Amino acid sequence: MTIKSRIRTIPDHPKKGIMFRDITTLIKDPVGFRLVIDNFTQRYVKGDIAFDTIVGIESRGFIIGGALSYTLGKGFIPVRKKGKLPGETISHEYALEYGTDTVEIHKDALSKGERVLLVDDLLATGGTALAAAALIEKLGGVVAEMAFIVNLPDVGGAKKLAAKGYKAYCQTEFEGD
Repeated sequence: MTIKSRIRTIPDHPKKGIMFRDITTLIKDPVGFRLVIDNFTQRYVKGDIAFDTIVGIESRGFIIGGALSYTLGKGFIPVRKKGKLPGETISHEYALEYGTDTVEIHKDALSKGERVLLVDDLLATGGTALAAAALIEKLGGVVAEMAFIVNLPDVGGAKKLAAKGYKAYCQTEFEGD
């Protein structure tokens, strides 16, 4: 079985017409979770993509990023929704389909020039990933690459990231919304 075959699709969530790709079925499966982490580890242990630390986006990016930080011997930095981090933060507001959202990172999370692997579970519109990248860059960090389990190419996020000069690696993809 593949990574893709372990991801559940839930029709009409969170609204009619959306096919929600649910990775909880993938990560609850010990073999599936190992496949994900081993795939990322093999990609990044080679050192072809140099980075100093891993930044994970709330909340599923924490699961993947935390495990990957362990296997690669790198530190982990969380990007969270507004008001969730205890220390002094910087924030970035970004557009959603209906409104806006804000993500934050601790002001002292990164050093100038520090290279980052940005991790999340799914790439759809790219809005959250671009917001997290903006935070990293506000602190003087550099996004070496972005890593996702799933890409939804029809939604256009990968094209947006590429247009902004970011490299993205995705383990699998699903057609449609």
